[in-house]
Parts: sequence; C-alpha cells; structure tokens
Amino acid sequence: MTKKSVKKKSDQQKNLFKRYIVWFWRLFAGFIGITVLVFLLASWGVFGKMPTFEILENPKTNLATEIISSDGKTLGKFYFNDNRTPISYNDLPKYLVDALVATEDERYYKHSGIDVRGTLRAFVFLGTKGGASTISQQLAKLLFTERASNNIAARVLQKIKEWIIATRLERQYTKQEIIAMYFNIYDFNYNADGIRSAARIYFGKEPHELKIEESAVLVGMLKNSSLYNPIRRPEMVKQRRNVVLKQMHKNGYIAKNEKDSLQKLPLEINFTPESHKEGTATYFREYLRGYLLDWIEKNPKKDGSKYNIYLDGLKIYTTIDSRMQKYAEESVEEHMKRLQKEFFVQNTLVRNPTAPFTGVTNEEIKGIYERSMRQSERWRVLKLQGKSEEEIKASFNKKTEMTVFSWGGEIDTVMTPLDSIKYYKYFLRTGMMSMEPRTGHVKAWVGGVDYRHFKYDQVIQGARQAGSTFKPFVYATAIDQLHMSPCDSLPDVLHCIEANKYGNMEPWCPKNSSGEYSGKMRTLKNALANSVNTITARLMDKVGPEPVVNLSRKLGITSDLLAVPSIALGTPDITVYEMVGAYGTFANKGVYVKPVMVTRIEDKNGTILFEYVPETKDVLSEEIAYTTVNLLEGVTEAGSGMRLRHTFAKDRTEYKEIITGYPYEFKNAIAGKTGTTQNQSDGWFMGMVPNLVTGVWVGGEDRATHFKTITYGQGASMALPIWALYMKKCYEDEELNVSKEDFEAPEELSIAVDCTKELTNEELIEVDDEEFEELDF
Repeated sequence: MTKKSVKKKSDQQKNLFKRYIVWFWRLFAGFIGITVLVFLLASWGVFGKMPTFEILENPKTNLATEIISSDGKTLGKFYFNDNRTPISYNDLPKYLVDALVATEDERYYKHSGIDVRGTLRAFVFLGTKGGASTISQQLAKLLFTERASNNIAARVLQKIKEWIIATRLERQYTKQEIIAMYFNIYDFNYNADGIRSAARIYFGKEPHELKIEESAVLVGMLKNSSLYNPIRRPEMVKQRRNVVLKQMHKNGYIAKNEKDSLQKLPLEINFTPESHKEGTATYFREYLRGYLLDWIEKNPKKDGSKYNIYLDGLKIYTTIDSRMQKYAEESVEEHMKRLQKEFFVQNTLVRNPTAPFTGVTNEEIKGIYERSMRQSERWRVLKLQGKSEEEIKASFNKKTEMTVFSWGGEIDTVMTPLDSIKYYKYFLRTGMMSMEPRTGHVKAWVGGVDYRHFKYDQVIQGARQAGSTFKPFVYATAIDQLHMSPCDSLPDVLHCIEANKYGNMEPWCPKNSSGEYSGKMRTLKNALANSVNTITARLMDKVGPEPVVNLSRKLGITSDLLAVPSIALGTPDITVYEMVGAYGTFANKGVYVKPVMVTRIEDKNGTILFEYVPETKDVLSEEIAYTTVNLLEGVTEAGSGMRLRHTFAKDRTEYKEIITGYPYEFKNAIAGKTGTTQNQSDGWFMGMVPNLVTGVWVGGEDRATHFKTITYGQGASMALPIWALYMKKCYEDEELNVSKEDFEAPEELSIAVDCTKELTNEELIEVDDEEFEELDF
C-alpha cells in the first residue's frame, strides 16, 4: 500500500472519529437539554401539580387536637385518621437523629437534596446495593407526590418530581427542620402518626425519653412500618433494629462494644394505644369534645370558616391533673371491684329471684328491659332504617358475637342483645369529680367504671337523688336566716309540717332512717353528723323551702328543684358536677366559683384563641360558710363518716377491715357528708379539705338495682371508700400539696362553733353489736 493511500485512510478514520465525537457531544447536549427541559416542564407543573412556594412554606398535614393536663401531660387527642402532633428538632433525642442519618442517608449533611453518588450507585447496580433516596426525597414523597403506577415512565416522572421538590425543600428549610418534618409526617401504623405518637404508642413515653435501642426500633420501621411492625412481627423488628445499630456503629455514632450489648437486648415494647375509647380521662375527654364543638360554633376563624378539632392541631389546656386523674381512676377500680363482687354474691337467683333488681314485680322488670331496648343504639339505628317495632324487638333475640365487660377483663362471647342488656344491669355505676374550691379547677373526672362499655357519664349526665348530701343546704339556710349555731339543740321527735303550708298537698312527717326517735335534744352538729331527719324537718319548717331553693340556685344547682318540704331530705335529682361546685362554696369562704375544665385554647402556631375568665359569685358570708364547714366536720368526727378515722373501733381491727376493707386512719381536718336514698338506690359521699372538694356517687343504672340492706347500701359503704382511697393516694404524692391543715376560721366569728358538751361514742355511733355480727364486706 502506498504512502498516499495510507494517509488517505488515516484521514478518513480521523474524520470518522471527529464525526463520532461531534455526534456524542450532540447527543450528550441533547440528553442534557432534554433532561433540563423535562425538569423545567416538571417544575412548571406540566406533568402534574407541583407545590408552590407558599405550600412549601406551609406544607399541609392533618394535625390532631391535643388535650393537655395542668401538669403538662397529654391526656389524649381528637383526630379522624391522623393522630399527629408535631414536635421541633430540639425535642428529638440525639440518638434518634443519628440513627436516621446512619441508616437512611449517610451523606445527608453533605448533599443538597440529591445524593449524586448514591444515585449513580443505584443506577449501576440497579438498586441491589441500596437505594438512592435521600431523607429530603423521602420527605418530598410523603408530602407532595402521589403513589406512582407500575408504568415505568410514570415512576421516572415521579422520581423527577421528588428530586425537584427535595432541592426546593433544601433551599427552603435547614437540615434540622427537614429531619423534624420527616419524623413528624411518617405513619408508624396503629394511629401512630408522627414520631411523638409513635413514641407514646409503642413505648409509652415522650420522644426525648427514648433510649438508643428504642430509637433504633422506630428508625427501623421507616423502611416499611407495616412489615417491620413490633406488634405484628417482633422478630423481624428486632433484626431490623440490630441493622440500624450496626449502621450507627459503622458511621461512628456508637462504639462497637455498645453496639454489641445493645443488639443482645430483648425487644421491649410498651404498647399503649391511643384512641377515643381508651387511655386516661376517657369520660372527661368525651365531655370536652362536646364543649369544643360548641365553642367552635361560636368562635369562627378570621376568614369565617370553622375550626376543625380533628384536623387543625389545636392545643387544649385543661385543669385536669394527670396524677390526680390516675389516682381517681385507680381508686374507683379498686373499690368498685370489691363492691361489685359482694353485689354478685347477694344477687344470685337463689338469694334474690328478681336479681339484679330488688322490690319490683315481674311486670315492672319487663318494663325496665323494654325501656332499655328503646333507649339503645340498636333501636335507634334500626328505626332509622325503617324497621317495624316487631322486627326491631325480634333482632334483640338473635344471638350475635360481642365483647362484654367484666372486672377480670373483656370477654368475647355469643349472646342476644337482650341478654347483654340483662347482663349489664348487674353492674353498679359510679361518678366522681374533684375540684379546687378557690379556683374552680377540676382536677379529676371519672364518669364511670369503663368508657368502652358504659358511655353514660355519671358526673355530668347522670343526675340522681342527692339524699342527705342535700341537707347542708337546709342547715346553711337556717344558720344564715336564723343565726343558729352548731351547738343549738332541737328535740329528736317526730315533726310534721301541716298540709298546704308550703305547697305540700299532704302533711309531711319524715321518719328517721332507723324508724326510731331518741326523744333527746340533739345539737345541730350531732343531728347533721347522724343524718337525723326529724331535725332537718324542723329546720325546713323554720325557714321554708323557698329560701333553701334560692340558696341552692346560688350554689350552682341548676337541676329541677320543687319548693316543697321534702327537698330537705334530698329528693331532687342532682349531678355530681353540681354538688361538687356547691360544696366548694363552703370551702371557699362563701364564694361560689363555677367549675372550670379548660383554661386556654391555642391554634397550631401557639396563638391564643381562648382564655378562661373565672365566674364567681358571693353567696354566703365567710362566717356562715365556716359554720357550715364546722357542721360538716362533725360528720367525720362523730357521725356516718367517722369510719375515715376508725376512732370508734380502736380495739376491733376485724371490724375496721370488714366495714371498709381499707385502713384509712386520717388525722387531718375533713368536712364531709354521706348520703343514702330510699331503698339504698343511691350512695353518696361529699368530702372536703381546705383546698380540695371531691364528690362520689355509686348506684345502679336503675333505681331498682340496689343492695337489700343499709349495711352495704349506705353512702358510707358504697361511695366513701372511693374518696378515702383517692385522698390517701393524693396525700402520698407530696408534690400535689393537698392540704392537711385546718379550715381557716374568720377573724371575727360571732356564731358559737365550739360546743362545750361532748357527746360520747355510744351516743354517736349507729352501728351496734348486732349489726356488727351481720357485716360480711
């Protein structure tokens, strides 16, 4: 081959190479141009809506409304689907953040939203050596992009959107803010939306309290919270946790020996589900829901729209103290278990053929069940569906699977709806409320024994006959109008108020609960301590029912009150809520403070939307209020509430245990009043110390559900033990500062309260040896 032909061939090869180079750069430039164009078109929203600057500034997520106790604890939340309460980066423990970065995005602090190195690795190895999504991309996917179809083009476009949004997020927020947003937005399952809910639900604690191994569990769940869920697959979660710990060691966040020891730890989960029917203060939270729905109707946003308690992330600051609420719920459970056990013993069909009812006919029992069916949710729903009464009644006799309440835990069973109604009639109910008299702040609220199965709130819905707990209103009226003293005496003999004197159609001649009259002179203090009806009737005759009703109204009683003599013995139906507010007036030196449950409402940004202004009213002079308190102290010193102290049974330990079941032995000043209605249908105890007033009611759903005898059916046996258990727990918690001091007397006291004549125990105690032998509590 000639030199000329060789040169010509060489020139051709060079031209071909140049042509390849030109085409390569053209293709490369075209690829870059097309890529840039695709990214531009995507950012302009051509391939689907993209978030605006304003949306990036305020990404929209559904936020749960949080209910916060007076001591800063979360009592519960209101939400539809998202139980989310965001927290700041500063509230995240360091190890939680370290675990996230080590596991999900090792170069997080070095890139600007897209990890080029990770992306190339994923492209070359087709994702077999790890994905390329950064934390910013994952947040973008959670916040702004929809789930892509299986179409490859759609998936590529979605990835492009994620890249664009991720870079925008990086420009808009700090690295710390992005981490906080990611933790706050992720769904950990079981209503655990966001890291705060996840920490509380899976470990029963706040995020800042999480340990390293617990942080590793939650970060491990970020891969797939359904697959790596500690409730469903604990072994897989433990393995995933150990992978996270390995990554933390690899990236220098923990030492090898620490990693090794942590990996050996068992998986410890404290599953604490958060729902509207479970948790602390369920009855109070349900009351609060109604309160807030009423509030938002009257307080719209600036644009005229309404707040949504399930989506807008409001913060509700309440007066409830989480510790006192816990003690109240524990006390109710402890006593009601014992009381219910005895009720079951006394109401077997052998002992009581009409069990659980007493003193009723079979026809009356049918009426009770008929009313219960008509008041049920099943009846309401079927009626709305257009079913006839015959069809509805027939449905109550068809067996169905259900879960029922028992004090030993829920029971899965099969029974007819009618049988379930009969089953629940056996259970005694209770209501309890505790309040600071000076501020009106409600510290504890227990509306029943179990909200899941007994939704009727006995604190504010269940008005029941007040019995002798109403008598102090009569005594206070007499002291106010007639300037009577606790030491003044009246005869304990039958007293009748003639017909038509105060609107009563017939003569009213109340008997003492024992049916007997001592014929002796009794001081007012002794008469109230022992609930002597004849003395109360004499006082009512002296002042008249109208002034008693007027005083009751000023004390906050809004229930129906008929101005007739019989109200002196507590015939009106009154709620625990009303009674606690009324008694609080005596402890607060005659000033009524309306009970308050909510002190402040804030929006998600911390803007105050509502602040409570106390509602107060001067009702009695300080002297009259103190004198009434002095009378009520007599109840626990020498009356039906004396079992709080056990001074009447110093040498009879067995008696002490039987009558109450618990060693109380309070030494401090306590003012209180027991109450027992006819046939023992209702048992009450109202108890006060200077800075806390607590009311307790116990009874059946129907008045026919009650103990046969006064031994178990009186307020001192049914309700007083709950108060005593609760107060004992409160006193043991010294941080609560519940008072053990005496009630403060006015500087000038013209009414004699220090009675010179001391009554002996024999005169004061109503339980005799014969009754003692019958006790089997």
